[in-house]
Amino acid sequence: MPAPIVVADSITRVGAEAAGAVVVNASHGGLYAAYLAAKLHAVAAIFNDAGIGRDCAGIGGLAYLDALGVAAATVGYDTARIGDGADMMARGVISHANGLAAALGVAAGQSCRDAVVKLQSARSAETAPPEALEAAFLLVDKAPQVWALDSASLVLPEHKDAIVVTGSHGGLLGGKPETVLKYDIAGALYNDAGLGIDEAGVSRLPALDRRGIPAATVAASSARIGDARLSS
Repeated sequence: MPAPIVVADSITRVGAEAAGAVVVNASHGGLYAAYLAAKLHAVAAIFNDAGIGRDCAGIGGLAYLDALGVAAATVGYDTARIGDGADMMARGVISHANGLAAALGVAAGQSCRDAVVKLQSARSAETAPPEALEAAFLLVDKAPQVWALDSASLVLPEHKDAIVVTGSHGGLLGGKPETVLKYDIAGALYNDAGLGIDEAGVSRLPALDRRGIPAATVAASSARIGDARLSS
């Protein structure tokens, strides 16, 4: 029986429905996003390659998932908006696939839709998901505090007076301004994910400006996406 398909704007917005499913999510294809896909017991996953970037971080999760027995691929950042799962399904073109996905017939140049169909025959991983990855680090203890967070989803109410350096991409989720940030903070830095199609990698910035939150992005070529410590 083909695996079900789950489409999401971010791997952080997916819950129990991911178990045994092909998760088409518009997060970057880095290690932290891949870890979350494994933790959710997805049978396969497709991410955005976020411009690949420094140390190939935008596709770094593919080999990680391969070792765990999870088929995975990325669509090109210049073919679909990062942070927009529906756009990945509509316009996304595969840029990279790990060994397990390639064995199922997934290859660069395919449409995301065609790749999803191939991944529906993937088998569930037999390897247990890894232990939690440490993803939040206090860089400066005196006010204003500076926190390094590998994902913007880790911003909490206690960060309200802090500057947050996040490894996340600077794109709105589904193009919706209300998704820009869960809580107000003193300032934020993101990764531009190579800008990408429609300059989606920096689409959070105007929305944060309207919230009165100073924000900027670092270039994907200068820092590993998903790795806030390197971004700082």
